[in-house]
Amino acid sequence: MFQKVIRGCVNMVQRWLPEPFVFAIILTLVAMVLAMPICHQTPLEVVEHWGSGVWGLLAFSMQMALVLVCGSALATAPAIRRGIRFMAGLPKKPAGAIALVTLVSAIACWLNWGFGLIVGVIFAKEIARTLRGVDYRLLIASAYSGFVVWHAGLSGSIPLTMSTDGESLMRATNGALTTPVPVGQTILDPHNLVMVALVIGAIVLVNSLMHPKNPLMVVAVDPSLLAEEETVARGKATTPAEKLEGSRLLTWIIGGIGLIFLVVRLGFRGGAFDLNAVIMLFLFTGLLMHGTPYAYVKAFGKAASGASGILLQFPFYAGIMGIITGVGESGICLGTVVSDACISASTPLTYPLLTFVCAAVLNMFVPSGGGHWAIQAPIMFGASANLGVDPGLTGIAIAWGDAWTNLIQPFWALPALAIAKLSAKDIMGYCLIDLFVTGVIICGGLLVWAW
Repeated sequence: MFQKVIRGCVNMVQRWLPEPFVFAIILTLVAMVLAMPICHQTPLEVVEHWGSGVWGLLAFSMQMALVLVCGSALATAPAIRRGIRFMAGLPKKPAGAIALVTLVSAIACWLNWGFGLIVGVIFAKEIARTLRGVDYRLLIASAYSGFVVWHAGLSGSIPLTMSTDGESLMRATNGALTTPVPVGQTILDPHNLVMVALVIGAIVLVNSLMHPKNPLMVVAVDPSLLAEEETVARGKATTPAEKLEGSRLLTWIIGGIGLIFLVVRLGFRGGAFDLNAVIMLFLFTGLLMHGTPYAYVKAFGKAASGASGILLQFPFYAGIMGIITGVGESGICLGTVVSDACISASTPLTYPLLTFVCAAVLNMFVPSGGGHWAIQAPIMFGASANLGVDPGLTGIAIAWGDAWTNLIQPFWALPALAIAKLSAKDIMGYCLIDLFVTGVIICGGLLVWAW
């Protein structure tokens, strides 16, 4: 019965889910159509909001592209590849491989989402290369499913923003939060840690059970997707330029400078292990691992081709964010309307749950923690104070909602899909099952926390 449900979800997604770029266009049109009657905005106002927002994620787009390219280049370094191959050789059965990939990805994403997103799919791809009889689509879906815990983890943007002191916190929440909310009341609260553990345990179990029992039902990987381009050995350097390109000394100097900066910033200056730190770690570690500037340039160039989806689609999602947050002459925006609807139906017990649902809906249109903060922080924290709901619980409810529907939102899957050389429709059917299972756990956890 369970396998029939899985096949039904996979077939439905395969039939109805378009490519991520088409999905982004459809979401853009839906947001435009909704904003006009609900927010009493004219077509011209909506178009202006969209156009003004198109470049709102330009810096973030570059960050995401560099996470993908630097992470992929690092994974192709000989020493890293040997380590991944060793780990990939541990599981002996397909179900065990699925479970291991899910666990590794989820833990890595909880520690840092950028690191986990890349490591999980690279590990999954290596297992597919090593172990016969494993379903490749499910393997990549399992690697991506661990992403559901990242906003409730150590790199969750909303809880980390709430823990930062300063006037910006008070302005962002319209004065509802005047003092920081420590991570001990959000990310590291025992309630949240239990929810994270239950969610990880659930997706590990469910993903392993989703693997077809009948070998004839397994979708084997196309060997061309796993083919590794052989590195052509460079001949002996004969010119000064070639000697510089093959210089290990230059690599050690610049790589050492980069890593020393990271150690000082993170270990002695109190800097956060944010997305920029992840990129720098990937960049300089990859450079050192490849040995020479020439070898790293070649590896970087091969990895760069996978960033095309990010560069194409992120401006469209930034435009959608502009529509959701844009305020016309009516004085209201679509994000405010959705948030107000959740507040009006809330009690102190149900408020965190409805906050989670509200964030989950908005995440389909604005898949960005920063976007959620801009839309919901001015409204939700004031309402939580009026209802007597703990602000830490409100923040973590927004964070879980922001992460939950990522399971069926292709936006964040783009880097993983680029590495795996699959399309969104190949994995989202499995992720849909994970969405239902984790949704029950998260909703139950928020109700218990609010009790």
